[in-house]
Amino acid sequence: MTTYMEQRDTALKAARDIAEKAKTESRELTVEEAEQINAKGVEITELNEKIKAAKSANDLLASLGAPKSAEQEKAEESALGLSLGDYATRNLKDALVRIKERGRGTSVSTGHEFPRSGVKAAGDPHQVVTTGTGILQPQIDQNVVHQHVERPTIASWLGAGTIDATALKYFVEKAFDPSEGGNFGYVAENARKPGITFPEYDEVTESLKKIAGWIKISDEMAEDLPFLVSEINNRLLYQLLMFEEDALLNGSGTGSSITGILQREGVQTEASGGAEDNLDALYRALTKVQLATGLSADGVVMHPLDYQALRLSKDGNGQYLAGGPFLGQYGNGGVTLQPPVWGQTPIITTAIPQGKALVGAGKQAATVYRKGGIRVETSNIDGEDFTHNRFTVLAEVRELLAVRQPSAFVEVTLSDAPAGGGGGDESGE
Repeated sequence: MTTYMEQRDTALKAARDIAEKAKTESRELTVEEAEQINAKGVEITELNEKIKAAKSANDLLASLGAPKSAEQEKAEESALGLSLGDYATRNLKDALVRIKERGRGTSVSTGHEFPRSGVKAAGDPHQVVTTGTGILQPQIDQNVVHQHVERPTIASWLGAGTIDATALKYFVEKAFDPSEGGNFGYVAENARKPGITFPEYDEVTESLKKIAGWIKISDEMAEDLPFLVSEINNRLLYQLLMFEEDALLNGSGTGSSITGILQREGVQTEASGGAEDNLDALYRALTKVQLATGLSADGVVMHPLDYQALRLSKDGNGQYLAGGPFLGQYGNGGVTLQPPVWGQTPIITTAIPQGKALVGAGKQAATVYRKGGIRVETSNIDGEDFTHNRFTVLAEVRELLAVRQPSAFVEVTLSDAPAGGGGGDESGE
């Protein structure tokens, strides 16, 4: 199918041929020839208008973003079933080939931000024996992989949000005390109604913080894409999530660090009176959350050794409280690898110190806001990468933590000492 420009060129050539013929024969144009040229002129004018309209439409389309083809739509839908490593590697594959074939420095990106540390020394690049068969297409797992972590994480426990700005201003609620602020009451006829004064809000501004890290891989990596998939999933993404988990709990808030939940003012406290009181202390913490905020706790964060102590605890008959290694309590039901603590999801992590636990309403009281998501980029122009035939693969994420109700979290001090008759610390901050 000919284009408008090709049709215009054909019409223009035909008109010129008629005029050239008359010139060659040293004569004037005949009436018929003049009419033919005029007709071609009208046709050319119409085609010019069509070309102009098409160009305007293309310019508009370009400014709005070109529509995706059916193949592109299908490819993006299939990408929903990829892990971060699969998706990044598939997008970087052609660029890696070009880097290797051209032999000159360049940097490339996936062009995509993934919805989910620190700078490490260069060290030795990860090496792989090449297959000798060129670029290998990684095997595609069609299951959706949100995070390459088998257990719940702090980030998955808390609420999740997105942000376009570089900072967020929000207000932290203070506990309402009716004895100080007044309350509703029964009023007699013609009597004065009681006034109620709610406490002021604390205005808090949180700015985005960047978590980033990178690894080095040898140039031969371009011949083994499945290896790159595993490096991104098992090293970069996993380590980023583990660093993020520690920051969300313990971040100091100084410099470019997030202020973690355990460092926030207004977090309540609870203390166990002894080893036998640990479970009771955790339940008292659940109650404190509800009394202070009206919210229901939805998670318990514990160190693996503290959770192990609870998991292996027995009653007076020698039966495991949380079920034995083969069956549930007293042979009822099946084994649960990580049974809930008082019905709440356990988040077992070394990010929290041994002897401490955190109980709270994570989904409603705090939100992790991310600007975009996890970005994966690669380059061979970092330092001496080009002369050493290696690549740098970088992963980073920008995020902030907003804790709107600090009192919805309770830091529990556990004990490994025999119970001394204490009922725990019933006071909160």
